[in-house]
Amino acid sequence: MSCMVKICGINSEDALIAAMSAGADALGYVFFPPSPRHISLKGAKTLTERVPNSILKVGLFVEAGDEALENAITAGSLDVIQLHGKESPERVAAVKERFGLKVMKAISVSTADDIENAKSNYDGVADFLLFDAKPPKDSILPGGNAVSFDWTLLTGQNFKSDWMLAGGLDPNNVAEAVEISGAPWVDVSSGVEKSKGVKDARKIADFVRAAKGY
Repeated sequence: MSCMVKICGINSEDALIAAMSAGADALGYVFFPPSPRHISLKGAKTLTERVPNSILKVGLFVEAGDEALENAITAGSLDVIQLHGKESPERVAAVKERFGLKVMKAISVSTADDIENAKSNYDGVADFLLFDAKPPKDSILPGGNAVSFDWTLLTGQNFKSDWMLAGGLDPNNVAEAVEISGAPWVDVSSGVEKSKGVKDARKIADFVRAAKGY
């Protein structure tokens, strides 16, 4: 089963080139200073200027205000706003209306109830739902923690919104994850790194190949 691939945490020219060369469908830029994958507005502008329109440019934010969103959208010519905090459905709708861009809402998952809550509150409100594992209690990062959840929770599920699977994915398990969950998209960050915040070109290529069934 083939699917679309988002490589998140692009913060260097090497990572950008590796992801585009591998055939990524979307690139994620983290606008969250505590993250080792954080990118500045200037850095985002420099990198995203080189990305063709055929590849989605996604900005990741954690409970950011409108001014911060606007600055990043302008600098990075973003196509999608990824809200990775505890933003309410009302906030998701407001961001979408104000900026006129597609909005992705990250959903932290550990049980079936989390999937049902996402259906009740965010499905059809956000353009994308991103199902990620709940972060460890000692982590300040909402994602990129290399933690996975039970993929069978998504087996046979149908959503109004498009959706992505994230959390603990890497070149060795992504094909199985897609087969089990039926995910149309997968999102990876730490699973294609050689050290925290530093991408590995070979792992990116292997991940895309495995996810797309090349």
